[in-house]
Amino acid sequence: MALPDIMQNMRLPLVGSPMFIVSHPELVIAQCKAGIVGSFPALNAREKDGQSLDGWLTRITEELDRHNQAHPDTPAAPYAVNHIVHKSNEQLEQHLEVCVKHRVPIWITSLGARPEVNEAAHSVGGVVFHDVIHNTFARKAIEKGADGLIAVAAGAGGHAGAQSPLALVREIRDWFAGPLLLSGAISEGDSLLAALAMGADGGYAGSAFIATEEANAVPGYKQMVAESTAEDILYSNAFTGVHGNYLRPSITAAGLDPDNLDASDPSKMNFAENREHTRPKKWSEIWGAGQGIGAVQDITTVEARVATLEAEFRDAKTRLDAQVASVSWRAAK
Repeated sequence: MALPDIMQNMRLPLVGSPMFIVSHPELVIAQCKAGIVGSFPALNAREKDGQSLDGWLTRITEELDRHNQAHPDTPAAPYAVNHIVHKSNEQLEQHLEVCVKHRVPIWITSLGARPEVNEAAHSVGGVVFHDVIHNTFARKAIEKGADGLIAVAAGAGGHAGAQSPLALVREIRDWFAGPLLLSGAISEGDSLLAALAMGADGGYAGSAFIATEEANAVPGYKQMVAESTAEDILYSNAFTGVHGNYLRPSITAAGLDPDNLDASDPSKMNFAENREHTRPKKWSEIWGAGQGIGAVQDITTVEARVATLEAEFRDAKTRLDAQVASVSWRAAK
């Protein structure tokens, strides 16, 4: 079990997960410079808003190249692009061509596993991680050519599964020895160490980076993350048709009752350019977050957040080593 060569020698075995609207070049660049993988959904580069995936990738690669030349002893971590592999994503083919052009190093696929996407990534030496919420999807993804998996367990922000990370990682590890990341309340160094102890090769964290200066989130969203805890997270399929975790206060602020939401039909999911992602306009200020936000208590820079995670990770390892060493185990007979 190990991360791919391109992800070795990072500051922490951690990927900043791609978040709708929130993840943009400034956040990705800051994460990579801080020593973790930065990522963003290709759909965030909205052509109608004057943005382009080609432009974003040019900026990211050029800035990271400059950083690496100036800091050869502490180079930036690689970046990743997330593709929504859903039939309604009309831009997928175009996005694949752009990513091949820029030789994107890490590809993250969601909401479907398609061999042609994996083949496109492999044609330029890219590594593909597919996110899954249970073991059946995990097997299908590997069968169709993915290199690694992201176990999106209970507690993860955005579209999340309902299974315990303990169960999900264990079932995947029963048959898969390749690269495995764990998503689900990874907001502090302790939880990252726990992910490794469970059998994952690294963590996948999003919510902790919403409350950063570089994130493309409105001030109210950042502050809500910093002020909320796991009790403020609601798991619902009302907004996209797929179950996800959302901030209850944002639902209330939108004039809705979090305890009386109608279920949505997953067949109505639509990622076409003329739709506001998957949500009706009136729900545009309903914000996603994971259950790990209780560990996020301030708004800071990405560098400061990663430094805190690193310190917590090292402290947790030291504490765990001492705790295990102090236990008087019964000798086997």
